[in-house]
Amino acid sequence: RCSMSQNKIKRIGVFTSGGDAPGMNAAIRAVVRTASYYQKEVFGIMRGYEGMIEGDIVKLGARSVGNIIQRGGTILKTARCQEFRTPEGRKKAFENLQREGIDALVGIGGDGSFTGLHYLTKEFNIPGVCIPGTIDNDLAGTDYTIGYDTATNTAVEAIDRIRDTALSHNRLFFIEVMGRNSGYIAINSGIAGGAAAIIIPEENMTFEELMNHLTEGEGTSKKSNLVVVAEGSKIGDANELARRVAERSSYFDIKVTILGHLQRGGAPSYFDRVLASKMGVAAVEGLLAGQTDVMVGIRNNKMVFNSFETIINHIHEIDNESLRIAKILSI
Repeated sequence: RCSMSQNKIKRIGVFTSGGDAPGMNAAIRAVVRTASYYQKEVFGIMRGYEGMIEGDIVKLGARSVGNIIQRGGTILKTARCQEFRTPEGRKKAFENLQREGIDALVGIGGDGSFTGLHYLTKEFNIPGVCIPGTIDNDLAGTDYTIGYDTATNTAVEAIDRIRDTALSHNRLFFIEVMGRNSGYIAINSGIAGGAAAIIIPEENMTFEELMNHLTEGEGTSKKSNLVVVAEGSKIGDANELARRVAERSSYFDIKVTILGHLQRGGAPSYFDRVLASKMGVAAVEGLLAGQTDVMVGIRNNKMVFNSFETIINHIHEIDNESLRIAKILSI
């Protein structure tokens, strides 16, 4: 490890980009403290690539990241930045990094953040490592992304509360969870929350199949009361599905709850805090050991580095076992 402190990298810039996710602060803290441990300076870049272009950069020390591990959101703030998509925007960003003497970067975010870092690394030869921070868990190369565990726990908690009302009034609730085009939050919160049906983008359930599943219980004492819908559902969002079911069945009093951004905030779970801490340490040690243009991941409980190509050209697929389990348990 002594070779790491001899490494030519002197100043590391850290930023968060894209949607916020619980655990981002824990990752920032780990990056700052690991860099300090190896006697490197650290700078926080505010609002992601937007702050990089505007030169909104602050020096951070081990003490300046105290008392943030338990906080949701990101102290560095985040934004989506159109200008960074242009070569001129990236050139401006790089000039600001040079002005501060920043010679390596750690970005925390999803595929858009990694893509931005990839271009910066390629065009200006600045080493960069990405840490996967997104509640969607939709990045290949890692079993879990930072924020996913907390978001799923939040969804399960909401589902449990809604079920109390559903049972009290014999109502059917359609609960829409986040996840963009990934059904990870839906499938796992659906299994954990005992949903009657789970609708995810990765599976081609038809509306007729859903209808059959919901009405199976009509003649028996089984009363379906919860359907979890991923926001990227191919057969319609929660509102549309509720409307179509209502047209076909007088059996249910139907309600819709869209959890939305409720799932993005809140204190990170123990799992996300530990995961973010491990990834932050791995990102800095990776940079100091010569890694660049890679994303940190956790696979089978080991830290790994994934090249840009392997992440961007692959999707993190839901395993068939989860789908099979959800089917068996929803009878």
